[in-house]
Amino acid sequence: MFNNYGASYQEQRMQQLMEQKQMKDFMRMFSNLVGRCFDDCVDDFTSNKLNEREISCANRCTLKNMKLNERIGQRFAEENAKLMEDQARMASPSMGSENYDTTTFPELQNDLYLRAARGELTERAPVWCMRQAGRYLPEFRAIRVEHDFFRVCRSPALAAEVTMQPIRRYDGLLDAAIIFSDILVVPQAMGLVVEMVPGKGPHLPEPLQTPDDLQRLQDLRKDFSVDSELDYVYKAITNTRHILAGRVPLLGFAGAPWTLMAYMVEGGGSKTFSAAKAWLFKYPSAAHELLGRISAVVATFLVGQVRAGAQALQLFESWAGELSPRDFAEFSLPYLARIASHVKSHFPDVPLTIFAKGAHYALEQMVQETKFDVVSIDWTMEPAVASKRVAAASAGTTSRSSITLQGNLDPTLLFADPKTIRSRTAEMCRAFGDTPLIANLGHGMMPTHDPEHLRVFLETVHETTRAMRK
Repeated sequence: MFNNYGASYQEQRMQQLMEQKQMKDFMRMFSNLVGRCFDDCVDDFTSNKLNEREISCANRCTLKNMKLNERIGQRFAEENAKLMEDQARMASPSMGSENYDTTTFPELQNDLYLRAARGELTERAPVWCMRQAGRYLPEFRAIRVEHDFFRVCRSPALAAEVTMQPIRRYDGLLDAAIIFSDILVVPQAMGLVVEMVPGKGPHLPEPLQTPDDLQRLQDLRKDFSVDSELDYVYKAITNTRHILAGRVPLLGFAGAPWTLMAYMVEGGGSKTFSAAKAWLFKYPSAAHELLGRISAVVATFLVGQVRAGAQALQLFESWAGELSPRDFAEFSLPYLARIASHVKSHFPDVPLTIFAKGAHYALEQMVQETKFDVVSIDWTMEPAVASKRVAAASAGTTSRSSITLQGNLDPTLLFADPKTIRSRTAEMCRAFGDTPLIANLGHGMMPTHDPEHLRVFLETVHETTRAMRK
């Protein structure tokens, strides 16, 4: 991380980090002691130090609840985050000159992804990977040492830096960047608390348990604005477009309604999704109301991402496979179609991808009943079979000539040796035949993947598909 700097900078940086760690340790200790404080105590706190008056104030607080006062924690978090972001800006190539101008962007130099997404048979298949910016990269882990997950999402500068990390590492091999964010920013915008717990993943401490809980959501309030709540994502997109300087297109994304509802009801991930699925059958009217409200927020959010500079979009229905074909047709597909239609009504030329993981039974429906340009498939589907089914389905419609497929190498194959990765990747590419293809994994990168094994995958896609299309 410090290769481009002299020893004096490194020493200064280490001192800053040590001071920062001391501050974090004190905050952690203090948060364990302080319960509900009097309002007049809160304003006594300063950003970096606690003076005698403040210590006295803390001693006056009740210790019964042992719960951190939210206003104090927020004050400390904001001030400390500013310090950390300033430090990261000094060390990260993408930070320090944010640009939020949406009127003009650098000219795109590599449009391979966009052409393939529109159904063109390109000179080779474009390639990118879901979760290509993430924990498998040591440079990402270095950022996360100093920054909370959602702090990275909410900082346009940090989000841009993380988005750029794989683009720099795999220079010339990736044909798209995807903005670093999370599908759960939508439940956050709607008023639910979402935490990212190390070793566990997303946690929603106050999930929706009954239809009465829908009243807690803020999306129907008169003063609610999707664009205001999620403006930090828009700023990250705009800033990243300028930093990319046209190297590759930038993708935006969001979670699909059923998947977001599942998290909002379950309170996190689940092996069975029994609580979320029970909602569908116990409270079908409330379930449809919730799905419709999520759809409205997501549709507005995606349109806002394009206005901010996103050049293509992907919708993640990650838990589609938890639904039966009948239930997918009722509780997922109509909302996917609604979102796609809304986005296309505003931006008809922006490519849209749907990734409904596990919904192999619904390929034809997604082609014929929605306006998505690209269907992303997971590794459980044979590319040749999917290609035939999609081709037949698109031939049966009057509005579209072809559908592009995306996928679909099993991510766990990246744990294999390079020779096996090359062989299986080449086999995957050839199995898609002449179908317009965007090469990808069948799901996202994993934290323990070797970054160099991804390089093998990317290089093999380039070599194999170029040779196929000579």
